[in-house]
Amino acid sequence: MNLQIQHVKKEFNHTMALADVTFAVSQGEFVSVIGPSGAGKTTLFRILNGMLPCTSGQILLDGIPFQSLHGRQKRRLQTSIATIYQDFCLVENSTCLENVLTASLPDLGFFSGVLGLYGKNREAEALQLLDRVGLLDKAEEPVKNLSGGQKQRAAIARALMRHPGILLADEPVASLDPVTGRQILELLRSIHETEGVTILMNSHNLEFSREFSQRLIGLRDGKIVFDGKTTELTEEITEQIYTNSENTVRKNEV
Repeated sequence: MNLQIQHVKKEFNHTMALADVTFAVSQGEFVSVIGPSGAGKTTLFRILNGMLPCTSGQILLDGIPFQSLHGRQKRRLQTSIATIYQDFCLVENSTCLENVLTASLPDLGFFSGVLGLYGKNREAEALQLLDRVGLLDKAEEPVKNLSGGQKQRAAIARALMRHPGILLADEPVASLDPVTGRQILELLRSIHETEGVTILMNSHNLEFSREFSQRLIGLRDGKIVFDGKTTELTEEITEQIYTNSENTVRKNEV
């Protein structure tokens, strides 16, 4: 699935959080969005997963304008984007299996959803995904008993249950220690390589972003100031992204 962000702006109370952001992500890319706190990274991701509307501009998924759709059409396209979060967003008292199955709720009728009647096929798929992320033996374990790394693995399995074309990873390892964080990113890279899922990651960890991504997009003050391969990010450009808001370093027009 191809993602296009065209001239997206977002304003909060006369403060411009995103200013004319334009870039594209092709099917199968692993891209990291980097930049200092307050650069607009989280705002961008909330727009991409439908949590926030943009003030102007548009988001296109395979050429279809995402935010102009309504009702079933919008929900159908929205399911092609899944998000994993820094704080996992899991139901702590429910089991790993139950958390993964909740990704199927939009596909269920009212009574099936209320009663948690997911069906044998969905349960089998959820178990396969828990096995994929190394948590099959924790399927019936309440999430509250898991470590941070295990919770993030459960969250990844839940996201994959939606069969996404694009996976948004919003600071996926920020609350984890470096060793566990690396394991999670290695899992994401494996999923990217074997399942062909497009991954767009928001990260404060520049070292991890350079190691695991194919491409970096640098945000500063709501503007793109760098868009290029990880090998093209020099120390000078890094300094400008994180300390200098005046100069645009490099921008690929899309």
